Amino acid sequence: MKIQQFLAHHGIAINPFADEDAQTDPVFKEHCLNGARHPSWDKIYGDPSEPATSIVFGEKGAGKTALRLQIVRQLNEYNQAHPAKRLFIVEYDDFNPFLDRFAEHASSRRRRTGRVLDDWKLWDHMDAILSLAVTSLVDRVFVDGRIGGEAGDPRALDLSVLDRHQKRDLLLLASCYDQSTSGTPLVRWQRLRKKLRFPIWRAHRRLAIGIAVTLLVAAILLVSKRSDWLATPWPYLAVVAGWVPWLWLAGSRWAMASRIARHTRVLRHDTNPLRKQMMRFTNDELANQPLPDRERTDDRYELLIKLQGILRSFGFHGLVVLVDRVDEPHLINGSAEQMKALLWPMLDNKFLKHPGLGLKLLLPIELSYFVDREDRDFYQRARLDKQNMVPSLQWTGEALYDVATARVQACAEPGREPALRDLFDEGITDRRLIDSFRSLRVPRHLFKFMYRLLVAHSSAHTDENPVWRIAPQTFESALALYQRDQDAFDRGAGAG
Repeated sequence: MKIQQFLAHHGIAINPFADEDAQTDPVFKEHCLNGARHPSWDKIYGDPSEPATSIVFGEKGAGKTALRLQIVRQLNEYNQAHPAKRLFIVEYDDFNPFLDRFAEHASSRRRRTGRVLDDWKLWDHMDAILSLAVTSLVDRVFVDGRIGGEAGDPRALDLSVLDRHQKRDLLLLASCYDQSTSGTPLVRWQRLRKKLRFPIWRAHRRLAIGIAVTLLVAAILLVSKRSDWLATPWPYLAVVAGWVPWLWLAGSRWAMASRIARHTRVLRHDTNPLRKQMMRFTNDELANQPLPDRERTDDRYELLIKLQGILRSFGFHGLVVLVDRVDEPHLINGSAEQMKALLWPMLDNKFLKHPGLGLKLLLPIELSYFVDREDRDFYQRARLDKQNMVPSLQWTGEALYDVATARVQACAEPGREPALRDLFDEGITDRRLIDSFRSLRVPRHLFKFMYRLLVAHSSAHTDENPVWRIAPQTFESALALYQRDQDAFDRGAGAG
C-alpha cells in the first residue's frame, strides 16, 4: 500500500510529516505559521509596542527556527496594522560571511590552533548587525514607491522626512556598513547620494583649487610665451602648492578608511573605494562623528543611535534582531565551546537592554550548561534575570499532539476535515498517543517518527488489501525502533 493512498483515504492531500526543517518546510510556511505555538510564545514574542530582549535555549529540533519564522510573520502583520509605529526586522542567522572575514583578520597562529573566535568581541556583533540593518535599509531606499502612476512596492520609503543631518548620517552609515553585492560600493553609494539629493560640491573645493592652479600656471606660460620658465622650479612648485590641500585631504581620508577597514573585522572593505566615499564629506560634516575605526563599542552605540533616529523618521519605532542557527557555521561545526566564544560577548546588559532594541536569541541547549557554571561577574554583566529567559524550549505531549493535529488539518483536501486520531486503531488510546509523543520531546523527532510510522504501516499491507488504521503492534514496534535511534542521536552516535 502506498502512503499517498493511505493519506488520501483520510482526506489528506500531502504528507504532513515529510519535512523536518522549518526553514524549508512548505507546510509550515504556508499553513502553520499562525497555527500551533509553543506555550512560552507570549514571553518570547513580547509586546511589539515595546521591543524587548528574550533569550531561549532549545535542543535540536525544538522549533527555534520555527519560532523565528513565526516572529517574523507576526511582526510583519503588526507593521501592516501600525504603519506609523513599525518595527525594523533584522535576521541575524547566517554567520558564515562574518566569520569568514573575521578569520581573515586573525593571526595565522590562531587559525592554525582553531582559536579564531577567542578574540571575538561585542563590537564585532554590533558591526554585523549594523551591516545587515544598513544594507537592508539602503535596499529599501532604492525601492520605487510609484510605478507607472500606480501604487508601488509598500516597502518604499519617503525620503523627504530626512533632514540634512540625517541624510549625512545615512550616507556615513552606508559608507561603513553597506555590504550589498548588487553593485560596487562607490557606484551604490553615489546612487544613494543622488536619491537623497545630498550636495557634495563643497567637498570638492580642494580638488577645484588644484585644477584651477594647474590651469592658471599653464595659461600664464602660454600667454607669456616664456618657455625658459619651464627650466626653473617655480611653475612646478606652484602646481604642487595648488594640489597640497587635496593631497593632504586624500592622505587623511586614506588613513581614516584604512582604520575603518582594519577595525571592522567582520566586514569586507576595500580601502580606496572607502577613501573616495569619505572624500565626498567635508571636514565639518565629519567633525566629531562616530566611526568604527577603533576597537571599542562606544562608537558603535552612537552609530546604532544614529540608525535608530533615521528609522524613527521613516516610521520604525524599534529594531528587532533575531539570532538563530548559531551552531551551523563551519567555523563552529556544532562545538559548544566555539558557540560560547561567539555568543558570550553579546550577553551584556547594556547591549541587551539598549532602548528601542529587541534581541531574540534562539540558542542551542548546550549553551545553558555554560550559563549554569558562570561566576558572579558574568551574571552582573549579563543580568539574565531581566532578559525574559526561557531555560528550555520543552514541549508537553499535549502540545506535540496539537502540533501534529494542526499539520494534518493544514494538509487537508478541499472540503475534508481529517483528524489525527482517525489514523490510529481504537486500541491506541489518546493517553497512549500523548505519552508517546511526550517521549519524543521535540517536533522534529515527532515528524520523523510519524513519517517512519506511516512508511511501516504502508509497507505492511498491499494495495489489494489496504488497512486504513495503524495497528497497536505497528505503532509500538516503530516507536521502539525510533527511540533506539533517538538515544543514539542523544549520545552523538547517530544521525537522528
